[in-house]
Order: sequence, then C-alpha cells, then structure tokens
Amino acid sequence: MEIDLGFAEKRDNNGWLTNRYFPSKLGGLPAWLELEALPDPKQLQCQKCMAPKVFLAQLYAPHEDDFNFHRSIYIFVCRNADCQQDHSAENFTVLRSQLALKNKFFSEQAAEDDGEPLPPIPCLKKVCAACGCYAPHACSRCKTIYYCSSAHQRAHWSDHKANCGSSNAVPHKPLKAIEFEEFEIVIESNPTRPVEEDHKDDDARLAEFEALQASGNTGDLSNVSEAEMDKYFGNTAGSDDKTFRQFKKQIADEPEQIVRYKRGGEPLWITNTAATVADQLKSLPNCSQCGGIRQFEFQIMPQTLVLLKEEFLDWGVLAVYTCAKSCPIEGYVEEHMVKQDVVSQENH
Repeated sequence: MEIDLGFAEKRDNNGWLTNRYFPSKLGGLPAWLELEALPDPKQLQCQKCMAPKVFLAQLYAPHEDDFNFHRSIYIFVCRNADCQQDHSAENFTVLRSQLALKNKFFSEQAAEDDGEPLPPIPCLKKVCAACGCYAPHACSRCKTIYYCSSAHQRAHWSDHKANCGSSNAVPHKPLKAIEFEEFEIVIESNPTRPVEEDHKDDDARLAEFEALQASGNTGDLSNVSEAEMDKYFGNTAGSDDKTFRQFKKQIADEPEQIVRYKRGGEPLWITNTAATVADQLKSLPNCSQCGGIRQFEFQIMPQTLVLLKEEFLDWGVLAVYTCAKSCPIEGYVEEHMVKQDVVSQENH
C-alpha cells in the first residue's frame, strides 16, 4: 500500500506556481482553476469574527474521468487567534473545483515547463489586490484596484495610496498579515509502513527521529528550537498513547512531510480519536451537491506550522474529506475538514 507525501520546496521563480501550471502549493495567492465562478466573499468569511479567511494551501488532484481532468482542492483559514478552537475546523474552509480537458479557460495542450514561466491565465472577474480572491469592491478613489472586503482594503492602503490613480502597473507586494510565504508542494509516492512491522526497527527509527528532533536536525526544521518542536510533537497529554507513538514512527523516515495523500484511505491521527474527534467522524456530512458520501482524501501535517511562522495557528492534523465520486460541479463547492489538536499537559 502506497501513500503520496507532500514536501515544501522554494522555487527560484514563483511564476511556476500560477494557475497556468496547475500547482500544488502552500501560501502565496490562490491559483484559481475555474476562472469565472469564483467563491463569493461571504463563502470565505469567518463566521466568528467576520474577517475574510485567507489562502493556506491547494492540491492539484485530478481524477480519471472526463469532468475531473483538472481538479484542485483549496484550503482557507482565519488567522484571528480568538477563532482557533480545539478539535474544531470552523475557522477553515475547504473548496473543490474541477474542469474537463476541453474547457473555456485552459488550453488542451499543457504549458511548457522550461525557459521562463508564462503569465497566469487571468480570471474573468476582478480579484482582491491583497488576497487574490473575488473582489466586488473597487477603490473609491481610482476605481482600478479591487478588494474582497473593507478589511483587506485598509490593510492594502499603505501600499496602494502612493499609486492610487496612477496608470502605471504596480507589482503585487505580499502583505505578511494576509499572505503566507509561498512554497511549492512536491508530491512523491512513499510506501506506508505496516503497524505490525518489526517493532525493534520502529523503536530504533523513533529514537533516531527524537534525537534529531532534540538536536534540531530534522531537515528544513533545523532552525527550529527544541521548545518550538515541543509545541508540535512533545509534552502532550497523549504523548504516551499508542496513536501518538505510531504517528511519530510513521513520519520518522520523512520528518519534513507536510501532506499525506491517500484518497479513500485513513488519516494518520496524532492522538487517540476517542477523546478528540470520534463524534465528528461518526457524523461526516454527505456531499452538498450529489448527496453521496465523503471520504478521506489528504491531511495537512503539523510540520506545516513551522513554515507558516504564524504564532496564532495550531493543529495536530487537518484531515480533508471530499465527495467520494468527486461529482460534476460548476465553480467551487465546499468540502469537509476534521481538525485534531494535540493539547499540552499544562492545559489540563
């Protein structure tokens, strides 16, 4: 049995991470697939603080049927600290979009991936200068720059005011409060290690991983302090439970993984589900479009938090469940997420 693992890599030129090249990526702006029926701002509004959620990641995950030739899953998150709740994904939104090979946005011929990247395929609607989402509101002064919300217009004003009314094109400048640093997510196949595999070997690998962890030498995590690593892996209420130990054993070979993809498989939970998300798993909502069941497709790992450098975000596992049929849709439809947290001992 194989599972696909995703690793974050920096590109020399982020032009390769636009929609023309159907990327999987973390951070930056969303690379929209369906370019006309973009999500309404209300669909991406946090229902607790009413602020706009921002783009976290997307995976390009086509299926073998005509209407899923191109298919991407998008994740958005509210960055407000007050909106983070244990074992609740209410501050996240997951969207699915898909297109047939023959569509009105993209050529049937794949873009060349050598030389310099070509510009992105433009959306047929205006997008927000701050976050890249659908923008129904224009700057009241120049009428040429658009925003998804007044919050993002205020955040962007310090950059825009000097050029407001100018006919000169202004390059996009990421706003750290809104846009995460951009990485490509490179997907590689990896054999899963059976639970019943040689336990001595497992224990040896786990000991090696923990030693690397303690010394700060787990690949790209080498600049992370032991205290920061403990936030994600150590000093947890479930540190002695078998689920947590199995989690660490499974990732020991590839500690830098930020995505685990196995459509129709099972998530790698970080702690016992009985005390955390069992009730949610028993009542997964069906697809809002076809009424069919949803199944697990992929999870975002806690290692991702190190790359985001966002002190207010925290999670153990973000498990994404999508329509098992990946039924035909138009535009963007919501899918489902189960968020499992690791609660530290001092919180008990």
